[in-house]
Amino acid sequence: MTDQREVSIVRWPGRTLSVEDGLAALLAAYHLRTEAEKGEVVADVDGLPERYRTEISDPRIAFVDDVVLVALSGSVAVGCLVVTAPADGRLEIKRLWTDPAFRGRGVASGLLDAALAHVAESGVDTVRLSVWKWRTGAIALYERFGFTITESWDDRDQLVCMERAV
Repeated sequence: MTDQREVSIVRWPGRTLSVEDGLAALLAAYHLRTEAEKGEVVADVDGLPERYRTEISDPRIAFVDDVVLVALSGSVAVGCLVVTAPADGRLEIKRLWTDPAFRGRGVASGLLDAALAHVAESGVDTVRLSVWKWRTGAIALYERFGFTITESWDDRDQLVCMERAV
């Protein structure tokens, strides 16, 4: 577990984060890994679907209505998470990613703690997320945070949908 002084969570927008701060690199790693795990290996970001390339190239536009949380170790971005804008009385958590070199140090838990604090202030009743079934470590983490598997709202095969009351 990381000493809390080593990793800080910042909210973006609200703090100016540029591509140099690593958000784009984290999003690229997330999407490239996800495509590979689905068996659709792509060589680089240019091979990703357009919607993912947009997130990477211009997160300010892609997440304009959302809250992006970034975990920093010093000035290096080591993790990220997106909380979508409210819809139908719910928020959604997506794009939780920790740089593999920083895993096992509490980064993802810190991001989830910060996300749930934001959700609690938002006035919604429910927060939800989806995760690929082979990401068993992530599913276990979400369950520790009180998420339970629920009926799918997404028809993609092997996607597990989870939610929790706020």
